[in-house]
This record gives sequence, C-alpha cells and structure tokens, in this order.
Amino acid sequence: MTARLHRLGNGLTVAVEPVPGVETLAVGLYADVGARHEPAGLAGLAHMVEHMVFKGAGNRDARAIAEDIEDAGGSINAWTARDHTVFNARMLADDLALGVELIADLVRTPHLDAAELDRERQVVLSELGESRDAPDDIVFDHLQAQAYAGQPLGTPVLGDEASIAAFTDADLRDWIATRYRPGGLVLAAAGKVDEDALLKLAEARFGDLAPGHAPAASAAAFTGGAHHDRRRFDQMQLAIAHPGVGYRDPAVHALSLFAQVAGGGMSSRLFQQVREERGLAYSIYAWSQSYAETGMLGVHCAAARDAAGEAFALMQRVLAETAEGLTQAELDRAKAQSRAGLLMGLEGPSARCDHLARQIQVHGRIVPPAETVAAIDAVTVDTARAAGSAALAGNAAIATVGGTLRKAA
Repeated sequence: MTARLHRLGNGLTVAVEPVPGVETLAVGLYADVGARHEPAGLAGLAHMVEHMVFKGAGNRDARAIAEDIEDAGGSINAWTARDHTVFNARMLADDLALGVELIADLVRTPHLDAAELDRERQVVLSELGESRDAPDDIVFDHLQAQAYAGQPLGTPVLGDEASIAAFTDADLRDWIATRYRPGGLVLAAAGKVDEDALLKLAEARFGDLAPGHAPAASAAAFTGGAHHDRRRFDQMQLAIAHPGVGYRDPAVHALSLFAQVAGGGMSSRLFQQVREERGLAYSIYAWSQSYAETGMLGVHCAAARDAAGEAFALMQRVLAETAEGLTQAELDRAKAQSRAGLLMGLEGPSARCDHLARQIQVHGRIVPPAETVAAIDAVTVDTARAAGSAALAGNAAIATVGGTLRKAA
C-alpha cells in the first residue's frame, strides 16, 4: 500500500505506511536534531536527554513505563545519532494509542529529576567507559574527530567526562523546549496501522505544540588528520576516511556503489585482496556516510599488530586501484547488492517506519523505493569512478587503536 504524508497545523509531519498481511506495527517520533546540534561544552547532551526521559514521564515512573509497554507485549526504545534522535515503539496493532501516548509523554512531559540525573550520569559514564574499552568501537569516534576536527560533527555522541559532569536538569529542559519543535518532528507509523486513528492521536498528543523549528546546526567541513591510540590489544583497529558527499548530492549513489565495489562484501576488492589473498585481516569493509552538507568514504580493518602496516598500505592501494579500474561487472554486482539490501531491509514494520521518517527528514517528502532503485541503476562506471576519485583527492582522516602502526617493508 502507498505511504502517505500529512502535516498538522503547527507543522508536525505525520507519515503512515499500512503494510498488508501483518498484525503488528511500529511507531516512532523522529527529531531532526542530534549530537551535532549541541551547545559548546555540552557534548553528549542529546544522548543524556534520551536516557533521562525514560526515568519518568507523564504519570509514570521508570518502572511503570517499562511495565505498561511490556504488559501489552510491546517494546519501546530510543537512540541518538549525530543528526537525529528517535523514540520508537513496537507493538500489536490494537495498542497504537498506548505507543503514541508513551512517546508523547517522553518528549513532552519528562520528569527530569535532578537526583535521577546524578544517578544517570554514572550509567552514561559506564557506557562511555565500555565504549573506550572496545577498540573496534572507539576507533570510529577517533576517525570522526579527525574527519571533522574542532566541529560539533566531530564530537562523540556520548560526550566526555567533563561535559557529562556539567549537565544540569535545566540544560535538559532547555534542549527539549528549543530542539523538539514541531517543524522538525516526524511521527511515523508502519504495519497494521489505522491512518485516521494515527492522525487523531497525533493531533491530540502534539497538536497544541507551538509552531517552530530547532536552531540549525553549524555547517561542517571535512578536515582530515590522524589519531593513534597506542594502547595495546591483540589486534590493531585501522580506519581511514576521505571526504564524501551530502545526502542530497547527485553523486551520493555513485559514491555508495564505489564503496560497495571496494569493500562491500565477500566478493569486494578489499575482502579478496586483504583477507583472502594475503590473509592480513579477518574483518575489512568500506562504507560511505552522508550528512546534510558533507560526508565520508571510509574503510575499516582489524589486523594483527605485525601485519597492520602492510594491511594499511594495501587498503590505500586498493582504493586507488578501484577508482582507476572499477569494472562494469563489479558495478552491476554492487547495484544488485544495493537493490537487494534496500528492498530486503524494508520487509518489517520497524524498518519501514524508520525508512519512511528518514526519507522525509532528508528529502522533505516520501521517496518511493522504486525511485531510489532507479537512481542506483542510473550510475555508470564513469560516474562511480569519478565519485571515488573525487573522494580520494581530498584529505585523509586516519585513526588507529592497538599499538604503533609501522610502515610495510
């Protein structure tokens, strides 16, 4: 069935995609603000807000929030990204009203108790410590920091010890009041969902919000740089990135397919040369990441310390060779993988809900999957090579964790 878009009088967007043959639904509130929108000195604030709203909201404490959704057999969750925040519930179709009520309470009437904030700081500090103890996790924070040095887009989503200690309950309230504005909110639902019921619930729970938009994030620019975390682990984590493109750039699909050819699967050049032919690593892959005005082309590899220098040199060489010699057969394979990945990923209500909302946030409209597939199919060998070459011509951001990177002999 066709997805449909509505807007309330205050500017809040409501999107619905009924899915035949299912008995469940997913509903989520998507805010177009995330870690990159945080004030100076308060890195991690968006993530802390996401934590704190679950400590009590509306007429429920933390236990009641958990029990009420689980009594109905559902689940509720949230996550913070660098450019958006999501509050999402999954449930049986008859419990749509409960899901919307809980989500509305979380973002509109959270308790944000100061004593709870002090306790939750310890939880987030524990999460931060766990991340720093995971080399295959922290290497990406290091890479992001080098790619966007000195900019909000380069700060960790979790923040750091100093910023986490600085948060006050007033900071949390100000974030919600100024950032969760209806002009930047999408209430989306997919699955066995009644469109009229969703619209009535949206109006009842969000219709009285004053119109407005959150302050815009400062523009970001790829800088490049290097960070080497020399703590010793069994393996070294290696990551390199070059400047990519924003998600509205005409080259976005060409660069994504270039990354797929270079390191998107077992048949990719990086996997075959670094792992299969040379045995230098167990895990290696490439990806492209886009934001509104910028992006990156990246490669990550985990290798034994004595093989890391050779693996790193080979990663760079394979990227350059792919930009020079990407073939039609490789591009066709990458297109097939991308089409299948898109369509397979849309087979569940949660994935459909997320895709629906993010398309609206990124493009301002519902983009049918067929349109995306057509854009993928339109990429040529020349445009894929050009997108890769343009990325590789820019500065590199490099991050390593696990020892000292030595040059290959």
